[in-house]
Amino acid sequence: MRPRPRRSRSSLVVPALLCALFALGGPPTLSQGAEGPEPSAEVARLFEEASAATQHYEEGRLAAAAQKAKAQRMERLLVRERREIAVLHNDLGRIARAQYRNGGDIPLTAQMLLSAEPEELMHGQRAVWQADLALNNAVDKSRRAERKLSEGQREAQSQWSSLRVRNVELAHLKKSIASKLEQAQWELQGEADRSVAAGQCRGAVRLEQPEIRATRAWLPPVEKYALSAGFDSAGERWAHRHTGQDFAVDIGTPVRAAGAGRVVSVSCGGAFGIEVVVQHPGGYYTQYAHLAAAAVDQGEKVRAGQWLGQSGTTGNSTGPHLHFEVRLTPYLGSGVDPVKWFAERGVTL
Repeated sequence: MRPRPRRSRSSLVVPALLCALFALGGPPTLSQGAEGPEPSAEVARLFEEASAATQHYEEGRLAAAAQKAKAQRMERLLVRERREIAVLHNDLGRIARAQYRNGGDIPLTAQMLLSAEPEELMHGQRAVWQADLALNNAVDKSRRAERKLSEGQREAQSQWSSLRVRNVELAHLKKSIASKLEQAQWELQGEADRSVAAGQCRGAVRLEQPEIRATRAWLPPVEKYALSAGFDSAGERWAHRHTGQDFAVDIGTPVRAAGAGRVVSVSCGGAFGIEVVVQHPGGYYTQYAHLAAAAVDQGEKVRAGQWLGQSGTTGNSTGPHLHFEVRLTPYLGSGVDPVKWFAERGVTL
């Protein structure tokens, strides 16, 4: 038996952080009926929330890393500035000691009276004053620079600390959403299993379709995936050879039409569980199997990229994935290699 996740009675979501998440462009929540949200819609909503939370977490992580690097850069500049101030102070002290040794404790008027060359003494004294003034200006300038650098470092350090705290909260939010998503996924799969066991499809689940921006005629049937069992491969669970290409995806992942066409069948029994078959212009058919829910009805026209349903693990399936076939007819046994078929149409899987 498939393990079911434990239900949590308390929400782990940080309320203030959720508000911030949606203010930053997170997905809107869907309306819920008296008995709670429909599992298919809830899974779709939570997928969007998880995606938004992950995006904000990554943005925050990168921003925190940048602020930490800025604080460290400021610290290095401060160390250099303090070193330069120490050198200037040493120079100032050396000049002061030299003045003292050369009569710096005797008033300048007395030095001139006692000097054999007063003009030379005045010239030297002016040079000392100028050097003294330049050093004092340099020290003042360096101190101002140190204060500015110190303030910049404190600000960068403060921002880094704030971002780090925010990222901890976002990490908790991600974990909470993931927990709720897992529970909703298995509720969706449970409904699908009951439909398959009864041999009665529960009808199309009408999900809010995404804005289709793709201009290509053909697309992979899922957006993000890992390829698993390939066409014509051997396996214990297949009577002969594998008849399609498997895409490893989570339960509830939106499954989309690989190209424009018409739905010729929606069924929910047998080895493929819940499946949709689409006929395309040019004589080819595509099959989408082991679904948790179908989002279209037989006879419906679809566009490339339109959601046909949600992935699952119904029928003869060892785990969540999409079984995808390209066929010459609507029926099993007429399949061709989907990887090669897509490649001929400019799509690399």
